Amino acid sequence: MKVFVLGGDGFCGWPCSVNLADNGHDVVIIDNLSRRKIDIDLEVESLTPITSIGERLKAWDEVGGKPMKFINLDVSKEYQRLVELLIEEKPDSIVHFAEQRAAPYSMKSSSTKRYTVDNNVNGTHNLLAAIVESGLDIHIVHLGTMGVYGYGSHRGATIPEGYLKVEVPQPDGTRFEEEILHPASPGSVYHMTKTLDQLLFLYYNKNDRIRITDLHQGIVWGTNTEATLKDPRLTNRFDYDGDYGTVLNRFLMQAAIQYPLTVHGTGGQTRAFIHIRDSVKCVQLALENPPSQGERVKIFNQMTESHQVGELAKKVASLTGAEINYLPNPRNEAVENDLIVDNRCFIELGLKPTTLDDGLLTEVVDVARRWSNRCDKKRIPCISAWTSTQAKAIKN
Repeated sequence: MKVFVLGGDGFCGWPCSVNLADNGHDVVIIDNLSRRKIDIDLEVESLTPITSIGERLKAWDEVGGKPMKFINLDVSKEYQRLVELLIEEKPDSIVHFAEQRAAPYSMKSSSTKRYTVDNNVNGTHNLLAAIVESGLDIHIVHLGTMGVYGYGSHRGATIPEGYLKVEVPQPDGTRFEEEILHPASPGSVYHMTKTLDQLLFLYYNKNDRIRITDLHQGIVWGTNTEATLKDPRLTNRFDYDGDYGTVLNRFLMQAAIQYPLTVHGTGGQTRAFIHIRDSVKCVQLALENPPSQGERVKIFNQMTESHQVGELAKKVASLTGAEINYLPNPRNEAVENDLIVDNRCFIELGLKPTTLDDGLLTEVVDVARRWSNRCDKKRIPCISAWTSTQAKAIKN
């Protein structure tokens, strides 16, 4: 199978690319390297040293991996080039990671809000329009987020995989049953772009019969996969800063350098989690089990377990002896929430979940300790606030 991986140089995109190549697929990475440019703008680097994309591809060739091609292209801006590339290469599938992925960064300023919308929404729509113009039957696998559902508004109800059965009352007192997209409740500009993606997918699937699988992913933890461990030059990103670092990786890094674990608010926020190894496996399973022609958009909840942030911090503290520091929450969200998620689709496809109890927490701590000299402690605090009220609380 020939697969385009849009955003294939990023945190999830890179291990996904090498995993697909390792499993015999012909992989073309398409990326404008914007994540590397954001590092420069934020003046912070991945905790793990990241080689250039050219060096990464060279290392992959040297360890015997199936060669991958790289094309520098901005999907959100270079539409005609994208159309021509589709017609020339004729990919069977496209994995879409080419979106600004951090909620805090999307709330950092009016500039980052606008960039997130311009990049994410334009990129998704350009891709859909380009596939229609090309006339090709291409399956899209899109990396979405559990955040489209919102947090704290479901009162303990199980979140289904994308679609919700509802009863619609009529004026005459009768009711009919219908299945709709689960109501969206985005918690940031980033999450909002993912909800807009859903509507774009709904329309192009209905109107142009594009085959689409939308993966609503939980928070990713861990660093490497079996493929990226084959050579140090293949090492994946480890973001620890307040804008791009994910909560569990941040806790593990903070523990490794004896920095108090930063719990924002009460710690009662419940989040869904998935290890990076399971994330790339889910993408592979989605590619290898595409929807049939005419089938509606497939939506999978790509997560393996849920945890309260405060309880997660206590687990890491118990493992490492770290202290916990409770700080004002920069996010505008419920103090506490339940999160019960249906993820049976991937389990039925054969996913064997990696959990926090499988010993990989220690592996991540070891990675963080090894590269602790690269940590800039000034970049650890979360300072991107959702509202002026949150901004004042952080400053105080």
